[in-house]
Amino acid sequence: MELVRVGEKTYYIKNATNIGIYKIDDNNIYIIDTGNDKDAGKKILKIIDEQGWNVKGIINTHSNADHIGGNKVIQDRSNCIILGNNIEKSFTEFPILESSFLYGGYPFKDIRNKFLLAKESIVTSIENNLPDGLEYFSLKGHFFDMIGIRTSDNVYFLADSLFSEETITKYHLFFIYDVREFINTLDYLNTLDGKIYIPSHCEATDDISSLIELNKNKVNEIMEKIYNACEKKCLLREF
Repeated sequence: MELVRVGEKTYYIKNATNIGIYKIDDNNIYIIDTGNDKDAGKKILKIIDEQGWNVKGIINTHSNADHIGGNKVIQDRSNCIILGNNIEKSFTEFPILESSFLYGGYPFKDIRNKFLLAKESIVTSIENNLPDGLEYFSLKGHFFDMIGIRTSDNVYFLADSLFSEETITKYHLFFIYDVREFINTLDYLNTLDGKIYIPSHCEATDDISSLIELNKNKVNEIMEKIYNACEKKCLLREF
């Protein structure tokens, strides 16, 4: 993990899931997402301790395990508040919901692991509870009520609203809860005028236009393939 400063008050920790940090004053910070598990949480705390900061709060962009995995250890050690949005708040308080939702019933043992089942944490609604200097905005599509965070430095944390070129090239398919909303979110991202953009699983950048286009093209490509496959099957049934 590497701490990178991207604004007067804004930092992020480069990680498999990028971690945002915002200084609300000289000594106190809010964290944006906490990585995959307690080990990630401990590493985050080590970096924060080295800077002489105190954790006042955590903001979770959404409730996937790789974004809330460090919540419990950080909350237990700092007694900080954790802020979540709507359905994401419930999934963070009851993490079994993620693997149950993905499986469609009580999840079997192999999907009750740290990649899909984080430790539960105590969560407060994000509404009206953000500190000065931070604002949140909707990024629906990938998961139920995912949000992004803008800091006073005009830095945008974009959660999983964009997938990296490496992920798209390697896998082609990525998890989208609501395809229509995912496309709407991509269109919304095109309207932003930020200094720096930090998606959770991509490099920080000052220009996301090409990444937006790459994501949109891949989603449209997959939809077209599905439509064509369904159309061929319907034609075969006619005979």
